[in-house]
Amino acid sequence: MTAKTDTPPCLEIGVLVYPGAQSAAVHGLSDLFAVANQVVNELGASELPMIRVSHWQADAQGQLQVIHDSLAQSPNDVRVLVVPPSLGQAPDAQLLELYRAQLCQWHGRGTVLASVCIGVFFIAASGLLDGRPATTHWNYAQALAERFPRVRVEASQPVLDDGDLVTSAGLMAWTDLGLRLLERYLGATVARETARYLAVEPVAIALPGTLFTPCLDHGDEAVLKVQHWLQGNGAREASLASMAECAGLEERTFLRRFRAATGLRPTEYCQQVRVGRACRLLEFTRRSVDQIAWGVGYQDPGAFRKVFQRLTGVTPSDYRKRFAVGG
Repeated sequence: MTAKTDTPPCLEIGVLVYPGAQSAAVHGLSDLFAVANQVVNELGASELPMIRVSHWQADAQGQLQVIHDSLAQSPNDVRVLVVPPSLGQAPDAQLLELYRAQLCQWHGRGTVLASVCIGVFFIAASGLLDGRPATTHWNYAQALAERFPRVRVEASQPVLDDGDLVTSAGLMAWTDLGLRLLERYLGATVARETARYLAVEPVAIALPGTLFTPCLDHGDEAVLKVQHWLQGNGAREASLASMAECAGLEERTFLRRFRAATGLRPTEYCQQVRVGRACRLLEFTRRSVDQIAWGVGYQDPGAFRKVFQRLTGVTPSDYRKRFAVGG
């Protein structure tokens, strides 16, 4: 991957074409993003980037190569790499190993990794999901948990957006994932209008502050290392000293570079990560608000409630009433 060009504004989304990958998902995602480009054009939203779709395949050495590109005349700069589902069984260890190093390398450069159904096995095999939550098709949830016991499998969630890693559940969940990515990068209106054009169910529109979109393509490797660390541990007990140590920087230098790279102070960033985790717990568990506050790293539930309401505009209890699954 090379540095991104200035014009035209572009958001490149790659799709991994591995042996057995579902063709409907590979080409369906390409069509969905093509429709989104039409929607942006019809809305006259010239400030939004055009989506560029590229398909990637591993050579014999495991290096990913472009086999299709909707905008081939400019250098590639993949912001999101989607691992599609397969109609076959869960991929074997040999196939997963072929892609492991490349997925780790791309993630380390700031590429968001996303999966549909058993595509999550590729990300899990890279070790990037260790200690992290992930979802997959209910039929493969037990196999995922057994093969990768360090992954926190949460199969009840259709799409689980954890910042730098996004997983989705059903075999046809590529539509949900594609629309979620549109909401994340191009906004709710584009996602909604794309769903309407395709006559599919739109994604539930997230409240402000509940769908955290961290900036990962800023090019500061030290800051990116800290961001991955925060996403991995849920930003629990993340002190300034520990973050600076992770970055290998003096605290004052770290503060300056972190804000320049992400647009947020470290404390603000941690609050976003914690509130995002809390939202999922409010939606999919019956834990009390106090238990959730403690679970995401707040010793004072009152302080958690204040931060939650400031970022989302609603109280945790009101959020649960509105969005709880089966509630």
